[in-house]
Amino acid sequence: MRGAAPGQKPDRGMLMMKKKIAACVLAALMLCAACPAMWADGLPASPTPAPAAGGTADPAAQGAADPAARGAADPGAQGAADPAADGAPAAEPYAFDGDAHKVIASSVQAPTLSLPCRNALLMCTDTGDILYEMQADDEVPIASITKVMTLLLALEAVEAGKVSMTDIVPISEHAYNMGGSQIWLEPGEQFTLDELVKAICVCSANDAAVAVAEFVGGSEEAFAEMMNQKAAELGMTHTHFVNACGLDAEGHYSSARDVARMSVELLRHPKILEYSQIWMDSLRGGETQIVNTNKLLKTYPGTTGLKTGTTSKAGVCIAATAQRGGMNLMAVVLGSNSGKERFESASTLLDYGFATYELAQFPAIEGQAASLGVTGGVARTAPLRYFVPQTLLVAKGEGAGLTATVQLSGALAAPVAAGTQAGTVTLKSGDTVLAEYPVTVAQDVPKMDFSSAMQRMLQAVGTI
Repeated sequence: MRGAAPGQKPDRGMLMMKKKIAACVLAALMLCAACPAMWADGLPASPTPAPAAGGTADPAAQGAADPAARGAADPGAQGAADPAADGAPAAEPYAFDGDAHKVIASSVQAPTLSLPCRNALLMCTDTGDILYEMQADDEVPIASITKVMTLLLALEAVEAGKVSMTDIVPISEHAYNMGGSQIWLEPGEQFTLDELVKAICVCSANDAAVAVAEFVGGSEEAFAEMMNQKAAELGMTHTHFVNACGLDAEGHYSSARDVARMSVELLRHPKILEYSQIWMDSLRGGETQIVNTNKLLKTYPGTTGLKTGTTSKAGVCIAATAQRGGMNLMAVVLGSNSGKERFESASTLLDYGFATYELAQFPAIEGQAASLGVTGGVARTAPLRYFVPQTLLVAKGEGAGLTATVQLSGALAAPVAAGTQAGTVTLKSGDTVLAEYPVTVAQDVPKMDFSSAMQRMLQAVGTI
């Protein structure tokens, strides 16, 4: 409402309206003071449903591949689903927490595979499911697969801005004296970090790995401590590093499961695949030819990496990654007697995985709502957060028959704390329950009290 302009007589009707509004506010405040319990007994808002799924069994067609886009992705477009309209800020209605992941395909009975190796493990790197394992926690030498950790720390240093791929890496006498596979580095030679990372990935150069370790960590010994610290962070409980290249040494060991853990972490840096898929390249302006030690790049369709290794104590090893049909698998093979047996074991594991499993989009959730009603709160609704994964690993052919329903608790009484469980999503294949996922309140909803009520009424009057 606007007051009278300067020099004009006040409008009598406007003055009367202001008096009536003031009287209403005063009466409301008096009633609030006399009956404070009324604020806890107000009618709650009804749960806000998500848009209809449209009857399609393909959640990807509904944006289900993106949890933030699934169902009630835009609560603001649904009126009461917008908590900001009820005094609470809006929240992301869907999210995926890695801790909520469950092994859906565990019902598949893994066969006993004939693998000519000492230790083995097969993992879906998209979901973390372990699909096959053989002596996967034995603490054994892992040869140059050690360099997975060396590469991981180098790429983390680049992404943190501590070093650059174009930096010149000094070559020390210590790096020069490394035995085994190498690119014959000479002290004083000039190589960029990019060139040395390529040499590590393609031809598993020990001298390059040590030079990178010294550049990033100051010394190989200090870098080994960084490696052990990172291993602890990743939960690699069967691992201890002594050097950066994987040459046999007392107290230098890991396990197939731990190799998978650090390899998955390395794959979080997509740039590594730019190097691991190089078959042939050159250094020193074409003078030094390098060829990838991972022959699966030429013999196994879909191979993307990752790292080979061979020493007398470790045997012949590989962490092999491959992608088919949008699904990514990793086969860890340790302790084979020959390169042929190493690649045979990895191929057998990958063949089993691709033939037995598939990735499926999480189905549209029947009955999902973006929010739940709240009684006695500063907001009439509480936004919800659905902890469901975007994709699931299931037995081949099972994905199309997945269904998901949600059971919500009904109206909540304020105060409501963020993280309060408000329901459960049940995933089924036919009548079989595969997994359950929590639905929680996304934001705090404080209880309405006298101070909050008065502030809201004054704000409302100010908008008239």
